[in-house]
Formats: sequence, C-alpha cells, structure tokens
Amino acid sequence: MLIFDAHLDMAWNACEWNRDLMQPVHEIRQFEKHFDDIIPGDCTVSWDDLRRGRVGITISTLLPRLHRKDKELTFYRSREAAYAACYGQMAYYRAMVQRGVLREIPDRQTLDMHVAEWEADESGEPPIGYILSMEGSPSILSPSQIPEWYEAGLRILGPAHYGPGPYCHGTGSPGGLTAEGPALLKEMDQVGMLLDATHLADQSFWEALEIFEGPVLASHHNCRALVPGDRQLTDEQIKALIERGAVIGAAFDNWMIKPGWKKYVTPPESVSLADIADHTDHICQIAGNARHCGIGTDLDGGYGKEQSPGDLETIADLGKFAAILEKRGYSAEDIEGIMYRNWVEFFRRAWS
Repeated sequence: MLIFDAHLDMAWNACEWNRDLMQPVHEIRQFEKHFDDIIPGDCTVSWDDLRRGRVGITISTLLPRLHRKDKELTFYRSREAAYAACYGQMAYYRAMVQRGVLREIPDRQTLDMHVAEWEADESGEPPIGYILSMEGSPSILSPSQIPEWYEAGLRILGPAHYGPGPYCHGTGSPGGLTAEGPALLKEMDQVGMLLDATHLADQSFWEALEIFEGPVLASHHNCRALVPGDRQLTDEQIKALIERGAVIGAAFDNWMIKPGWKKYVTPPESVSLADIADHTDHICQIAGNARHCGIGTDLDGGYGKEQSPGDLETIADLGKFAAILEKRGYSAEDIEGIMYRNWVEFFRRAWS
C-alpha cells in the first residue's frame, strides 16, 4: 500500500547533520557512530528506506532551527540567517528533484498524476513526492513576503514551533498572535497557502482559526486526553479541526505517545505502534469516522531510534501500522484512508 507521511524534516536532517540520505539507514548509522557526541541518536529515515516502505508521498519541511544532542532546538539569532537557511534547505530538495529522487507536488494535477503512478507501480521506481512546508516562521521576514515564498514552492506554513515566534506563540509559550500575526494569516489566505496548526499555543490556535479562512491541517499531532501537555490537541481543538475538514497526522515521538515517557530515561521498547493507534482511535471516536486521521511521523525530528516506538526499526516499517489497525477492526477502506488516502483527498479539496 502507498503511504503518505505528513511531516518529515528531510532537508534539515541532510544539512544539519551532514547526512547522506541516499544511503540506507544502516549505513548512515554506521558512519554517524563517529559523531555520537553531537547527533541525538540512530537515524530512522532515508530516501532508500522511504522507498522500501512505499512511503511515496511526504510533506517535507523547511526548518529554521539549530540542534545539538545536549541542547534543545534553538532559533537562529538572526531572522535573515533563518531566511537563508530555509532557502538552502529548499535547494537541497531541488537537487534531489534534479537527481530523480524526488518530485515536487505543488498542485492537484501533479498530485493526481503522482498518486496514480504509485498506485499502479509495485517496484518503488517512481520518485518520492513531496509537498513543501515550513515549520516555524522566523524565516518569513514580513507578511508581505508570503507571495515570494509561495512562488518559490511553499504550500504550507506552520507559523509556530517551540517557544514564542514572530507571528504567534508555540509549544511551551502560552500566548496569542503577535501584532503581525493576523496580517500573515491574511496573506496566506490571499495566495492559497495552507495553515498547519501544529505547535500553536492554545490561544494562538483559537485566534488563528478565527482569522484564517482557508484549509487547515495538523500535520503531526496527538491527543491531550491521552498524553497531557500543550504539545497535544485537546478534544475541543480536535472537534474544531474536524469541522474545518482537517486531517490530523499521528506523531511517532515517544513522549507524545505515552504519558510519563522521559527522554533518555524511559526505554523506547516501552512504546509501540499500538500505542499510537490509541490516539487514532480517540480522534475517530470524536469524529464518528476515520476520515480525519492520517500519519505525520516526525521521525528524526531532532531525535532518533532512542525516542521512537520500539517495534519500528526504520521508517520502512510504517506498513506495520496498517496491520495494527486491521486487528482493531478498521475496514480496508478506513485503513487505506489513514495510511494515505485521507491526506490525498484533503489536498485534492484544498487545491480544487
């Protein structure tokens, strides 16, 4: 089955860690053993492993952040440097397109063609499709710059990440939109850029949904009812997203999956893919159907295998999630929806 992963920081991983994503994961791990004092943990994602797992479509990000093993994600001190870093990451994707590894998906026509090609192919030969997103907004120097980014290929913006940002507040920093936040959202509406509600602080979430009129998604989010904390969605937020026709991608970061999980303390084996299905079940119960659930793993999003479910060796194992859903009684149609089609239909509607 084709799989759609709605959140991967591929260019950031390639550039931040000097990681050759053309290699299989096991070869990358072998090389990076020489740098285990810098790199958070064993990687789980490469283009080779995506292809082996038939992850044929991704939302791939531009991420203007710095990270080291012993430090949290931090902003660039200069927004101009963040701007430059994101254009550098964009150049990485374009190089992969030129190499034939990737295919950019900026519109519905390309999406439909790409899905049809992957559905008809069993060899994994087509390029991997990517929809370009930005996680956090310091790289956008002013709201008036949104048309420039859209013209460059950016189709989704998540204005928040960790901490306060130039346009809103994010995870761990309670607060609403900043003075320029409404203008940013209106510019996004004007050009047709989609809003990713992931990481928005609660007040920023509600204010953004009140102003932004276009399609909204939550690329990598789990449920606060199961794991407390402002990084997760409340049931009220889930209902609001459902009313807007959103799809919510299940995140595969262990501390977001199971309550009480501690980084570098709790064994990764204590979390399984079945625990992620609990979050999917919760959203389906609220929605009354399975049409608003998808996958947005965030694998290698500043961590590695040490912070991923114990029964997932690499991203090539994502297909195991379908078997778990089947055991829980999901229909073949619902499983296909969660694994890829719900995201495809979301973008077909958004780009109609």
